[in-house]
Amino acid sequence: IIRPQQQQAKKHAQMLASLTKGDKVVTNGGLIVEIKKVEETFFAVKFNNDVEGRLVKDAVMRKYEDEA
Repeated sequence: IIRPQQQQAKKHAQMLASLTKGDKVVTNGGLIVEIKKVEETFFAVKFNNDVEGRLVKDAVMRKYEDEA
């Protein structure tokens, strides 16, 4: 039971480390945001054309893949 959880946590940490400016991510709350700047414990993100903010790295659920 513990091993799959460890593998999933390691995979999530690698995904967070690989995120860069311009990537779109889905937050735990379901918001889709674009990363504007990578900081040590936060991401500076853009919600839409006028709204920007900061997001704790732990709040990122997954990378958003455009369904085109």
